[in-house]
Amino acid sequence: MATLANAMILTAGLGTRLRPLTSVRAKPAIPVGGEPLVRRIARWLAANAVTDIVLNLHYLPETIAAAVGDGSDLGVRARYSWEQPVLLGAAGGPRHALSVVGADTFLLVNGDTLTDLDVAALTDAHRQRGARVTLALVANLEPDRYGGVRLDAAGRVTGFCRRGEAENSYHFIGVQVVQADVFQALPADRPMASIGDAYDRLIDSDADAVHGFVCDAAFWDVGTAADYWFTSWTFLDAGAEGARAHGDRVQIDPTARLVRAILWDDVEVSRDVVLEECVVTDGVRLPAGASYRRTILLRDEGGRLNALPLIL
Repeated sequence: MATLANAMILTAGLGTRLRPLTSVRAKPAIPVGGEPLVRRIARWLAANAVTDIVLNLHYLPETIAAAVGDGSDLGVRARYSWEQPVLLGAAGGPRHALSVVGADTFLLVNGDTLTDLDVAALTDAHRQRGARVTLALVANLEPDRYGGVRLDAAGRVTGFCRRGEAENSYHFIGVQVVQADVFQALPADRPMASIGDAYDRLIDSDADAVHGFVCDAAFWDVGTAADYWFTSWTFLDAGAEGARAHGDRVQIDPTARLVRAILWDDVEVSRDVVLEECVVTDGVRLPAGASYRRTILLRDEGGRLNALPLIL
């Protein structure tokens, strides 16, 4: 099977739907099972023979760079494409990063989803069909929640549909193989989406350009706080390798009672604290006797403790 050495991970987004968690870290830097999401993605890419990754940066870039560094401990070489002052989008971002990626064909991976997709099988399908873009797809089992991708009998993408209108469609799981010339043809440094803009126009001009690769890969979403909670516990409850509910430099008093609580880094839990189904973000200090249930705990800009509901 064919392999690809180069990938770009889309990590520049604002993570609006995941607030308030994304007021602390950029979405790809948020820990899932004790490890930043983007590190899990990079590790999966390395296991699929990818050696070079590029990450685009815009929002809270230091949290992503701190998580990945140069990529050496993940088995890849990591480099960065800066998008300042404007966020360029899922098509404009790759256009801006082409010179850094430096490959005619590469993987383009969303920085906010996890999958166990067989990358070699996706790459083979892309090359055999002569496509310019090949999207990894699964059956859309929640068309009221997710938008969809329409295919014809030959596997060509004929269009995209919004959630609520996505019956009998497929769900894009955030991984695709792309040809660099798809983005090279776009105007430089102009914000642009792929689905809903660049890809729609590409299909209109060349019906054979965008294909779908339908598979049965697993897909884990981190789109909202509830998604984050359930994905985290999917990994934790399954005993995934290295998965843990607590981050680094966490101190928990032995009198505290924690029930299904996720703690990020540099957290201190004092005497007689009770946490039930909570997410405690970086740097939080919980005073003695505090009690919370289904709560997101974070520090505001002044260092004060904020408690916001975790709606599951």
